[in-house]
Order: sequence, then structure tokens, then C-alpha cells
Amino acid sequence: MNSFEWTVVGSDIGPLLLAATGEGLVSVVFHADAAVRDGALGQLAARLGAEPVEVASRDRARGRSGNGPGDGQGDAPGDGSGGAAAPVLLAEPIRQLEEYFTGRRRDFALPLDWSLTSGFNRQVLRELASGVPYGRVVGYGDLADRVGQPGAAQAVGAAMGSNPLPVVVPCHRVVESDGGLGGFGGGRETKRKLLALEGVLPQPLF
Repeated sequence: MNSFEWTVVGSDIGPLLLAATGEGLVSVVFHADAAVRDGALGQLAARLGAEPVEVASRDRARGRSGNGPGDGQGDAPGDGSGGAAAPVLLAEPIRQLEEYFTGRRRDFALPLDWSLTSGFNRQVLRELASGVPYGRVVGYGDLADRVGQPGAAQAVGAAMGSNPLPVVVPCHRVVESDGGLGGFGGGRETKRKLLALEGVLPQPLF
């Protein structure tokens, strides 16, 4: 049976589940506590027809112990404990995400596995990934126009909600035309933090 690598890494927006196949990074899941992690892994295994294989997080991969920067998770499930192997498929995603959250990276250069999305949703997400750079935002309607579907703002919103690769495919950069944040699968506070990290919104005082 085919397999895919997975791990959970800490970040300033909480634990993230990362998964990768031989094609590339396939899934990023917010708020990956034990329950979310287990549910997501079951869904990924079913959709990919592959067996999940845990690999070490960045801390174990570097031979360190303790929390990663800002993760606050301690011995969170999936942190690479229990003898997990060193990452192969996930080594570069782990490194680039750490650089992003510490302000040392603006653009991701990763192979992506788009197999969890298709049709209009994939078209919109690919346009978002290639056409809306760090520190910029786009409206739902504007993004619909870009893919030749004027008036499809609501469908763009649904595509953002189904994004299997948030952060790397930056659905947090899609906002309402009046300047409102709009919805977000990881929660509005997570969206606000990501936009603050990129300088679109002010950093919180506390």
C-alpha cells in the first residue's frame, strides 16, 4: 500500500499537521490537537488510499528537545516522540514553514500535491498561490474575475474554505471587498495573526 508522511509542528498560530506524498505537500491542518490530528489522518488515509507514516517534527529532526518557537505544545501528539523517523518528504516543508513564521521567508518553493482538490476550486487555489504575493490581499470577487468567473465570489469563498494547503496556499490573503477579514477555516483570529505577520494588519499589543 502507498504511504504518506505526516507530523505535527508548532507555530505561532498553534500546532499544524503537515502531510506529504511523493508528489509534494498535500495537507496542512490547523489546531492539530490529538482529536483533530486523528480525524484528519483518517480522512487523508481514505482519500489518498495510503497509509500514514509519522516522522519527526523539526525539533526531533534537529536533535533538540522541548518546544519549537511559539508552539506552546510541550509533548503534543505527533511532535516526533516515540521514535518517529526523520522526515524525507516533509523535511523541506518543515524548514520553509519555520522560516515563514520567523520572518525569514516570504515565498514558498515547494512541490504541491493538488489531488485533494479539483475543478473550479483547484483553479482558484492555483491562481491564489501564484498570483497573490506576501503582504498583499485580494477580494473574493477580484479572485473570481482573475479565473474568468465574474460574479462567482461566493464560489471563491467555498474554494477557500476547502483549501487543503492553508498558509502555503495563502487563503488568509483573500478578504471582503469592504476590507473585512471574511471567513477562514482556521478561525478569524488565526487569519488576523497571519495577516499581521505579513504586515497587512498591525501586530497586537499583547
